[in-house]
Amino acid sequence: MTTRAEHLEWCKARAREYLERGQIQEALTSMLSDLKRHKETLASGDAMGPLAIMLITHQDKDGARRFIEGFR
Repeated sequence: MTTRAEHLEWCKARAREYLERGQIQEALTSMLSDLKRHKETLASGDAMGPLAIMLITHQDKDGARRFIEGFR
């Protein structure tokens, strides 16, 4: 099993790949979905859905990057 830190970096790396292709919605949904795949990050994105939706609606790539990188 991976550590929390390793899993979180994996989540971010996958989300960054989408973001680099300009796929903001996929980047954010990937991040939130992947967080649920590890017991120590399971609840990390639960309250962040509304912010992700706002960033998707506004196609805010810089905001999406801050969102992804902001998880600790």
